[in-house]
Amino acid sequence: MSATKIIHSIPSDPLTGAISVPVYQTSTFIQEAPGVNKGFDYARSNNPTRKVLEDVVAELEGGHSGFAFSTGLAAIDAVLKLLSAGDEIIAVDDIYGGAYRLFTHVYEKLGVKVHYVDTTDAENVANLISSKTKLVWIESPTNPTLKVSDIQTIGIIAKSVGAYLVVDNTFASPIAQKPLSLGADIIIHSGTKYIGGHSDLVAGLVVTKTQELSEKVKFIQNASGAVLGPWDCFLTIRGIETLELRYKKQCENAFAVAAFLINHHAVQDVYFPGLVTHKNHSIAKRQQNGLFGGIVSFSLKEDTQEAANNFVTHTSYFKLAESLGGVKSLLCHPPQMTHASIPREKRLRSGIKDSLIRLSCGIEHSQDLINDLNQAFASINKSRNYVKP
Repeated sequence: MSATKIIHSIPSDPLTGAISVPVYQTSTFIQEAPGVNKGFDYARSNNPTRKVLEDVVAELEGGHSGFAFSTGLAAIDAVLKLLSAGDEIIAVDDIYGGAYRLFTHVYEKLGVKVHYVDTTDAENVANLISSKTKLVWIESPTNPTLKVSDIQTIGIIAKSVGAYLVVDNTFASPIAQKPLSLGADIIIHSGTKYIGGHSDLVAGLVVTKTQELSEKVKFIQNASGAVLGPWDCFLTIRGIETLELRYKKQCENAFAVAAFLINHHAVQDVYFPGLVTHKNHSIAKRQQNGLFGGIVSFSLKEDTQEAANNFVTHTSYFKLAESLGGVKSLLCHPPQMTHASIPREKRLRSGIKDSLIRLSCGIEHSQDLINDLNQAFASINKSRNYVKP
């Protein structure tokens, strides 16, 4: 969807002509008679501001319906509530730490079994799938090692046993990737990231492909109640208006940063789907429309937590913080931050080294970001014998 279509998919207010979507800050709605209303009765069930956001997100992803939740994890939780005891999930091994915590410490106790596998090779999914598999859960690219999976091929495998393919599309965004058109059934976004885009809200989004799935998720959303409030819906809508402009600039910056890092003597590995050395670069190029995202991760030759700590505390433009996808550049150390809930042995198996650092490129000038990283390397080299050229 082009920037023109994105902007004009957001309606003006039919009552007043306001060009911005109004914030309907209300808990309830007056009814003409019991059960007779204007489509809204109670704000948990529906809200006019939230409805605009949900409709726009569904259109962005080419889905049947969209649903807005209070956080990304609330969105993940709603999809997991489609399952019953005895059901199984095949999930990408390099999974977001919060999702791993929810899968392991909540749903496994309720009788849902999770198999973690490297989905960059679709054959691994085919080897594990069975009649008990109800969800195949992938992130593409993954957080934080930017692994890319073949959505179309995995979708075919999932459908062979009647399982739903769920794709967390947060890193690619609807600008780069349309998983539903590639065979996915459900899309999840942390709206906190690229879609919101300004580090001023937390939100979760689900988009469903069919009416049947839409009805199931709508029931869960209303029954569980973890909905996004009207003000945060307004902020998310506002973020969508500039999504394409922001995302393309962030992709451009990430490409420049990756090219710098891959030639730096202190860097061991660079993880970025835009590099031809990336395992599934050709798949990313095809299914992400040539846009490789704004995230770059890298590990240091001195593969220790101490070395990573020294680096992440010496940057200036890159701010040390959780989250990603905002207009300001951020960096984090996943083993101690976003993925701390995953046991170290499992982190290492999935490729998350002790020194792995994740960069989220904002919309600053790329050379300023490169200079910032360069001075961080120089600072830690000067303060201690970090690594020799």
